[in-house]
Amino acid sequence: MEFYTEEIPLRTSMRVELIDITSMVSGVLESSGIKEGILNVFSRHSTSAIFINENETRLLGDIESMLTGMVPSGGSYGHNVIDNNADSHLRAVLLGGSQTIPVVNGKMDLGTWQSIFFAELDGPRNRRIRVSVAGRP
Repeated sequence: MEFYTEEIPLRTSMRVELIDITSMVSGVLESSGIKEGILNVFSRHSTSAIFINENETRLLGDIESMLTGMVPSGGSYGHNVIDNNADSHLRAVLLGGSQTIPVVNGKMDLGTWQSIFFAELDGPRNRRIRVSVAGRP
């Protein structure tokens, strides 16, 4: 079994932003040379998230609306006393910080309409995503 890891830097431009990172992650998998195994995408930040869904503009807008509706900005959150971004942390809890994807024949085994997204929830910021691949070449 072999293991490969690489970091993907991102610069976000909005407070809440959903970025399709599928092609970047696919590039890391290709560089790894691993043909069968698993791939993990991990956000190294507590006010961002990684999720899998369809890359359709209206759906992405619906996801943003869901997040802001469930966890409104400016709520009376205890953490806001420290740095006024509790909503970002809470939204990240809802989505999660990582995703694991099977690797089959050197490709991510995603469904037809599935893409990997980085969710910026407290931007704009410089971010780092860790992609780790384990398996057989």
